[in-house]
Amino acid sequence: MSLIGPRSLNPNSPPLSGLFFAWRKVMPVTDKDRDILARTLWGEARGEGAAGQVAVAWTIRNRVFDGKEKSWWGEGYAGVCQKPWQFSCWNKTDPNYQFLIGVKQIPFRELAQCRIAADQVIDGKVPDPTGGATHYYATSIKAPAWAAKAKQTLKLGNHVFFKDVP
Repeated sequence: MSLIGPRSLNPNSPPLSGLFFAWRKVMPVTDKDRDILARTLWGEARGEGAAGQVAVAWTIRNRVFDGKEKSWWGEGYAGVCQKPWQFSCWNKTDPNYQFLIGVKQIPFRELAQCRIAADQVIDGKVPDPTGGATHYYATSIKAPAWAAKAKQTLKLGNHVFFKDVP
């Protein structure tokens, strides 16, 4: 069964803002989804610039659109971003967590840039630079064991992206 995406209905039509299609059901993208994705980009890739933030956002989108009716990754952007132990910035012990939940304030310009990247990816306005990646890791850490058997698709800034992770 193929996944239906915003452009697969008519490739010449503009992207459909505010909706994503999965398994032939239309699911609204909520303001919460957009906010959580932007905050995740800040927590995971604020130092990477727009291109790196778009790449991380596409990795999340690729999990949202994994082709499964009930995904292990979670449902929707907020569900995928906040799946326990998947994005370290949402771990309660991570120093970014207090910013993500609003206890501390994220600098306005930094969050605004992340919101732009999130909206561009959600709205289908930028292509996937990751080649379908569902995983990445920061080069500041030791490569995770799963990376040895996965297919690397991109190295951009301080992140390495992968698909076909066992």
